[in-house]
Amino acid sequence: MNADDPKAGKIAETRQPGLLGRLYGLVRSRDGATAIEFALLAVPYFMIIFAIFETFVAFTAEQLVTNAVDTLSRQLRTGQITYNMSRTTDMTVAQFRQAFCNEVSILISCSAAEIATPSKLYLDVETYSSFGAIPTTIPYATTAQYSDIDPTGFKYAPGGPSTINMLRAYYRWQITADIVRPFLTTIRTTGSVPTDFLIVATAAFQNEKYP
Repeated sequence: MNADDPKAGKIAETRQPGLLGRLYGLVRSRDGATAIEFALLAVPYFMIIFAIFETFVAFTAEQLVTNAVDTLSRQLRTGQITYNMSRTTDMTVAQFRQAFCNEVSILISCSAAEIATPSKLYLDVETYSSFGAIPTTIPYATTAQYSDIDPTGFKYAPGGPSTINMLRAYYRWQITADIVRPFLTTIRTTGSVPTDFLIVATAAFQNEKYP
């Protein structure tokens, strides 16, 4: 047999006996390489995809809260929603919170407990003597990084015709993907690691001179 014949090399390879031959064949084999490569890349790949998706959903929720603030503030401005005026349009704080939750129900659900005792969604509706008196900062509990908001001063006290009002909504949106948590998280609840993205939407307006 000619030593330069390529067929001779293949025959020699197939005749290698024992453990050495099996190891040699394993090294040369490409069977399952694609599956192994996919298994190695699947975890970081899906983590990035999930992080992108969660970021998209978080900012979608932010836009949803903003739209709800615009809708409810317009109804306050035009007298479709009133407070403590002995009218059929009067809403209690619970009714107003329910109306707000109805506007964001596509992504954000409010339980009966959330309506009665806020833990994620906070609404602050107040009347002011002038636009200059309206606060421009978020009330945080402390000056520490990731400090939680301080809702103790929040009210539901919209004014009547021609009054100047502000409606501000706060929502704690929980971030679950660790890969984006350091970039989205802005607050933390007491004693917890930072997990929440604080959504804030504000509308300042003067009510119309409705009857």
